[in-house]
Amino acid sequence: MRPTEEQEELRSAVRSVLGRHPGKAAWRPLTEQIGIAGLAVPEEYGGAGYGAGEVYVVVEELGRELSPVPYLGSAVLTVQALLASDDREACARLLPDLASGEAVGALAWAEGGSWDPTAVRAEAIAGPGGTWRITGTKEHVLDGTEAGPLLVAARTRAGVSLFEVFGDGTGVARAATVTMDSTRAQARVVLAEAEGRLVGGEGEGERVLAHVLDLACTALAAEQVGAAARCLELTLAYARERVQFGRAIGSFQAVKHRLADAYVLVESARSAALGASFAAAAGDPELSRHAAAAKSACSEAFSAVAGEMIQLHGGIGITWEHDAHRYFKRAHGSSQLFGPPSWHRARLAADLGLVKA
Repeated sequence: MRPTEEQEELRSAVRSVLGRHPGKAAWRPLTEQIGIAGLAVPEEYGGAGYGAGEVYVVVEELGRELSPVPYLGSAVLTVQALLASDDREACARLLPDLASGEAVGALAWAEGGSWDPTAVRAEAIAGPGGTWRITGTKEHVLDGTEAGPLLVAARTRAGVSLFEVFGDGTGVARAATVTMDSTRAQARVVLAEAEGRLVGGEGEGERVLAHVLDLACTALAAEQVGAAARCLELTLAYARERVQFGRAIGSFQAVKHRLADAYVLVESARSAALGASFAAAAGDPELSRHAAAAKSACSEAFSAVAGEMIQLHGGIGITWEHDAHRYFKRAHGSSQLFGPPSWHRARLAADLGLVKA
């Protein structure tokens, strides 16, 4: 399983833009010149009508550069939540701006450090004129401080439901979260009887979030593969250049073994991530299994390879001047995002009937 020739051309275009426009400055050229924000949006809503394969390529390249652009939170989480809601009116109203990159969306979902859809405790009470009043606290909201469309998961009498909340409205307080990984913007959103409107059917939120969780893990696994591969690439280059005792350190047998082990981790993780991506693209009913396996394997592989990057770079690897610490921080932050590896292994084991759910 490998990306198609067209997808590899997409990869080259994304890598070229990221090379010319570092940091957040890449968002506008990525959306205007390549259209990455609308790749997975159907054409009827202003997108390109592609799928998970193209998303895989884009996110892998973003991970390679630790790009801080709001792709994961907006073009994956928010877009896929809207599409999964089957709310055509909301999709027609919100998706065109999200697909063009003019608007950045956020999905406020996690509570108490959990992304389990059944763990949602925020409450929504019906108000006059079809409005709702939502109360609760959401954590780890990707790009949540400035997002335009803000989708919030809250519980009604019918169950977990999805709501569009007016981010600057009364009862909404958004604050940036100080994170170990400064390249991943997150926010804490506190809602106190904030006004919102229902998106999709009441009580359909668990189904929507379960699907979004699978796609989020699939995309994040691709990002982790891209970053881990870059760690290995930088470490290999350093091992060829760094000389000790008159020899490049890459020629020492112990270093060769560690680099070989890192290579195996990266390629094994790539296989798991690609497997999840192909399952998502095909609408495979076993996507949850593939996504859980990929999130677990890729999280642990990235953490291990980033750790080796620090170790094999020696003293320079622990300085602020070198990028090693940035990859190390992203590895540990992304390992916890959307749930730690242990939780996903437990999900996988329960789905396979190996343990009780």
